[in-house]
Amino acid sequence: MSEQDERTGYDVHATEAKWLPVWDQLDPFRADDDSPREKRYALTMFPYPSGDLHMGHAEVTALHDVIARYWWQRGFEVMNPIGWDSFGLPAENAAIQRNEHPATYTYANIETQAASFRKYAVSFDWSRRLHTSDPEYYRWTQWLFLQLRRRGLAYRKSSPVNWCPHDQTVLANEQVVDGFCERCGAQVTKRELTQWYFKVTEYAQRLLDDMEDLQWPERVLTLQRNWIGRSEGAHVDFEVTTDGTGETRKVSVYTTRPDTLFGATFMVVAADAKLAEEIVSPEQRAAYDEYLAQTRMASDIDRMSTDRPKTGVFLGAWATNPVNGQKVPVWAADYVLADYGTGAIMAVPGQDQRDWDFATKFDLPIVRTVQPTEGFEAAGGEAFTGNGPAINSANEAVSLDGMGVDEAKRVIIDYLEEQGTGRGAVNYRLRDWLLSRQRFWGCPIPVIHCPRCGEVDVPEDQLPVELPELKGADLKPKGVSPLAAAEDWVNVECPQCGGPAKRDSDTMDTFVDSSWYFLRYCSPHDQDQAFDPALVREWMPVDQYVGGVEHAVLHLLYSRFFTKALFDMGLVDFQEPFTALLNQGVVINQGKKMSKSLGNGVSLGEQLSEFGVDAVRLTLVFAGPPEDNIDWADMSPAGSLRFLQRAWRLSGDVTSAAGISPTEGDVALRKVTHRTLHDAAELVESHRFNVMVARMMELVNATRKAIDSGPGADDAAVREAAEAVAILLSLVAPYTAEEMWSRLGHEPTVARAGWPVVDEALLVEDSVTAVVQVQGKLRARLEVSPDISETELEALAMGDESVQRALEGKQVRKVIVRAPKLVNIVAG
Repeated sequence: MSEQDERTGYDVHATEAKWLPVWDQLDPFRADDDSPREKRYALTMFPYPSGDLHMGHAEVTALHDVIARYWWQRGFEVMNPIGWDSFGLPAENAAIQRNEHPATYTYANIETQAASFRKYAVSFDWSRRLHTSDPEYYRWTQWLFLQLRRRGLAYRKSSPVNWCPHDQTVLANEQVVDGFCERCGAQVTKRELTQWYFKVTEYAQRLLDDMEDLQWPERVLTLQRNWIGRSEGAHVDFEVTTDGTGETRKVSVYTTRPDTLFGATFMVVAADAKLAEEIVSPEQRAAYDEYLAQTRMASDIDRMSTDRPKTGVFLGAWATNPVNGQKVPVWAADYVLADYGTGAIMAVPGQDQRDWDFATKFDLPIVRTVQPTEGFEAAGGEAFTGNGPAINSANEAVSLDGMGVDEAKRVIIDYLEEQGTGRGAVNYRLRDWLLSRQRFWGCPIPVIHCPRCGEVDVPEDQLPVELPELKGADLKPKGVSPLAAAEDWVNVECPQCGGPAKRDSDTMDTFVDSSWYFLRYCSPHDQDQAFDPALVREWMPVDQYVGGVEHAVLHLLYSRFFTKALFDMGLVDFQEPFTALLNQGVVINQGKKMSKSLGNGVSLGEQLSEFGVDAVRLTLVFAGPPEDNIDWADMSPAGSLRFLQRAWRLSGDVTSAAGISPTEGDVALRKVTHRTLHDAAELVESHRFNVMVARMMELVNATRKAIDSGPGADDAAVREAAEAVAILLSLVAPYTAEEMWSRLGHEPTVARAGWPVVDEALLVEDSVTAVVQVQGKLRARLEVSPDISETELEALAMGDESVQRALEGKQVRKVIVRAPKLVNIVAG
């Protein structure tokens, strides 16, 4: 059959239409909780229903499905569930524009995506489907919130938020673009608001320590370590006095470099910190208020930029350096953030570049406390941040001069503790999780605020606290959140005293919903508990989690926090939710991220219509290592389709009967088949999916050669090879694999056929190919015994005519032999 005949004979869309309803009826991927087989939990990060599936969805599910389908073939009971992270701001914005309830947009998109996932033939267990915006789900999100609150892990405090004065609403950081509201373009300011937090910081050290046992990409672990940001240093106490009032107070600052304390020539307080407002002098109050207003217009990211020009205002206060008694000025500035410790730092311009820039801008003293390297200052060096011996660091009781950094740290901490002016400390960059959102389309916070009783939990038998039926204009900001404006909903009786009270009008960050969804999948229809502990013990932790590296910090960190807190409550018996993690790359086009403005978008629907599901899946899996980006401009789904047609043709050419023993078949082809199956298992387990596909392609070629110019189509080894191709292909191209399996005389489904048993005897190689290089260039290939010695291999190589010609007139200086595969000859 010619290539044209293959294309004509194999109709990909007819094949899809044929097998999809069969699979829907068979439901082959429904996980059985009671199965005696070893259980495996495969999970891909669940999608947000923003529209139909795109190329990113296609990539991550194709890669993930290789693992899930492989596990089924290896005889495991596999749970591979699907759900939707269905709360979120985009649906709320769409509802305002369309004058409808956010659920209308959300659930319509979910149904669109669900139909596309089914057609894409992902091996999901559809019986476990969930949506985080269903009251049946967020009832338990609220229950978990209450459990965390009872353990002191959920609390309220005042903190600054982004505020749009035009829309009269709180904005998330992503809604602030260059300091302006993305909705209306107004200048964004800061506003104090009392909000809910989870006390993630209580778990900082455990989150750090427990990473040692995770099978995660190192870059993800590094990102989490940096986000947690453990540092060792000291808390140093300064006496701060305000001009005009004479009021004195103790201010403690944290520093990782207490050895530089003698060089602290001023103190900086975050302009928006409560401390700055408390210590500013009457004379400087007006200047401070003006500066504070300016600071509130900048985002935290802008404020922390090293390129940002330094600004500040003197507060009219003085701090006493505890090691030398010098009074140093206290300034307010925007490069210090209010939530860093007390919101104050000791500024050491000689050893910190930002402090140096500030000191030179405002003509403040600079004292070096670490000896710069030779030539540093002559070369125009400013702040010296490297290591070196201490200088200018002595008083009558202690001298650090000449000491290295580590020794100087130990000595000064001991001194501070003896003097009662400081103490050694461990600090973390990690901050508590702000979970309050002043939005509608999210999980309501199950707390009631009573003037008499304070904060009161909603009784558990009254959960879920459901969202009211608001839509369109009702969702627009009116100076308060949409829920706060819904008076019939927000005004309630206090569960304790029966008096008038108000519901909490915030909703939860959607990361809360996704921090426990993997537990709910174990018993998604349980009406009596968030999850069944017995089933969680059966399935958890997740054996393989697959998703984008963009979730390396927040989602993964918060899920780890939730799991540890649940462990401490005795609700689960493990402390890490995801044993292994695989991050896929990004699908780009023409070297750039796809976008409408660049006109380089690729429609998944169009690709599927032109080439079929299997060709798109195969292209994505074969493109390269899973973690690498895929440039669709360099891909060839047409080439993938041609390969699938060649594989499909094999199943029609086999003439031997189904069930025939392959033992009498062609030995050479059988060796290729069994070697391929053996290697494919190792390649899948090491996530080298693209190499597995390459080996499968080689098997297809070997089988075609055996049919056309070898033992022929009726040889038992040809059937064995074709069936092996169908099983391997089921991991990446399920429609083609199923059609092959049917044409080979088997009942569906090939996805549950089972991995063929590899005959170890057929893995023994009669010969291997040794490569001979001269000066790094290939000069000969030798067929040799796998057991050949290095001496024998060197002799064969040196005796080869091609090698001798390459060495003519040259002296052999070195021969490197790696039997039985390589001989490398260096000559000159």
